[in-house]
Amino acid sequence: MNTLTIIWIALPFFVGFISYLFPRFDRICSLGVAIASTIYALWLFTQPTLTLQLLDNFGVTLLLDRLSGFFILTNALVTAAVILYCWNSGRSAFFYMQIAILHGSVNAAFACTDFISLYVALEVISIAAFLLIAYPRTDRSIWVGLRYLFTSNVAMLFYLVGAVLVYKATHSFTFAGLPKAPPEAVALIFAGLLVKGGIFVSGLWLPLTHSESETPVSAMLSGAVVKAGILPMVRCAVLVEEVDPLIRLFGVGTALLGVGYAVFEKDTKRMLAFSTVSQLGFILAAPEVGGFYALTHGLVKSALFLIAGVLPSRNFKELQQQPIHTSIWIALVIASFSISGFPLLSGFGAKVLTMKSLLPWQAIAMNVAALGTAIAFAKFIFLPHHWQEKQAKIQPGFWAAIALLIAGLFIANIAYYEAYSFANVVKPLATIALGWLAYLFIFRQLVIKLPRLLEQFDHLIGVMSLTLIVLFWMVLA
Repeated sequence: MNTLTIIWIALPFFVGFISYLFPRFDRICSLGVAIASTIYALWLFTQPTLTLQLLDNFGVTLLLDRLSGFFILTNALVTAAVILYCWNSGRSAFFYMQIAILHGSVNAAFACTDFISLYVALEVISIAAFLLIAYPRTDRSIWVGLRYLFTSNVAMLFYLVGAVLVYKATHSFTFAGLPKAPPEAVALIFAGLLVKGGIFVSGLWLPLTHSESETPVSAMLSGAVVKAGILPMVRCAVLVEEVDPLIRLFGVGTALLGVGYAVFEKDTKRMLAFSTVSQLGFILAAPEVGGFYALTHGLVKSALFLIAGVLPSRNFKELQQQPIHTSIWIALVIASFSISGFPLLSGFGAKVLTMKSLLPWQAIAMNVAALGTAIAFAKFIFLPHHWQEKQAKIQPGFWAAIALLIAGLFIANIAYYEAYSFANVVKPLATIALGWLAYLFIFRQLVIKLPRLLEQFDHLIGVMSLTLIVLFWMVLA
């Protein structure tokens, strides 16, 4: 089992370079990596927890269990969908190599439970993601990529100093050493992870980056990549009891902040990006069950970004004036139903399980966030549609990718079949109905433009510094 795990971690990097040397097989090699990760993740659900210690305290510590299995499966299915979407798009072997490397580094981040190997994985993610964002080589894409890379690297400097302080206090880089580390180490590490995960105001780099990237890259970033910063925080909350309240508090704040912007946003891709910020908050609000929610969100958000890429406009006002093809609308509605918590889709079970795992002080805020999610996605559900409308030009692999992701939403629904009780079904349906009514009679007519000041590059580092000060105060308190 140990050897198999090491081979699985190394495989995407090896295959990525091989596919670049033999470009005729680039798509097949990349898809093979995603399939291998899918099989490994499903196998993890049948195995006891695996812990690997390599090169003693100075080396790599890996932990693979059901929690990491959910995140690995998310990465695998999202990667496979993106590759299918791009299958006949004419993208070069370099693109598929970066997809494979990004996939492998995200997997590595999901497996690591020591701060130094996690740092290496997160830095590789930053480089691979930058190259994918900048792949079109336009001035805009290069600027967005450099903005992402600079923000990420500054955050990782905070993180690295914190990791060194943990080692100084405990002579180990493992997550378990966090309670014995000084408060400033905890603050610095979580300041870095909050930025990487797109959490609260530290994550305001995310909307522009995800909305301005190419459609498949947006799907990859929102569906899988941001979770590389989320699982370490979830893992720390589970392993270290003292950290749990801090993570839950940021989860609630993130859920409310993201959905507040999503409700009023008039651009489809920016709305989806702010929704990603909000949904990541749901994962952190109940860390012990965050894996199932991460899987559901990854499938939904990837599907929604891929669908948004074929809509005739990014402006909701324009979309309300020109019907879309009904087949595309149906896919859009299924994904929107799932993220809103509609029964028969995995989003329902994930929301019920998360709500049951909340602490009493979280309940009201998270129910407000759930209502806001229903309002935000009503904007997609109530778009006009018609079978006779001409479909916009779509990628040949679009429907294969969408079919994979939506099938995943139905199949994953069985993971928490205990959710299907009368009380559990009525509450989400009532929330969705109230959200739709609020959208139709209130928010549909509202035109409120929220400020984007904190999203500007000039202010991102300042926001990180303020977050670090708040973290110092919270940890000391």
